[in-house]
Amino acid sequence: MSVIRITKEFQFEMAHALLGYDGPCKNIHGHSYKLDVTVLGNVKENTSDSDEGMVVDFGIIKDIVKELIVDEYDHSLVLNEKMKIDKSQFEFMNKLIIVPYQPTCELMLVDFAKMIKENLPANIQLHSLMLRETPTSYAEWFAADN
Repeated sequence: MSVIRITKEFQFEMAHALLGYDGPCKNIHGHSYKLDVTVLGNVKENTSDSDEGMVVDFGIIKDIVKELIVDEYDHSLVLNEKMKIDKSQFEFMNKLIIVPYQPTCELMLVDFAKMIKENLPANIQLHSLMLRETPTSYAEWFAADN
């Protein structure tokens, strides 16, 4: 059997602010994020399964990431719980996400990796994630490093 890596790309829009940051990112601002999700596994061979010749159907990866990340974070505002936000000030928003960390590209990747790994089929491993925050800035997470 051959071990192959496959990658599915996703996009979402999200705003955040960085608590205590010494720069303009302390203010609420948004990004057009691009997330690459790479998994690895054995290519199915000599089976009568409908996904014969695949590591995993791209649709399975799409469904997992769309439900856990894209649908949740797209057009949301993500803030650190240490900001002590009065949620009543944001009642006009239905997508305020409060996280227990600074919502940087790096820490969001750690969070995303945990969510995705917990929901992958048993025979599939998360290999890497790349989260692009701007056209020239991104962070990467690799299973081999963690």
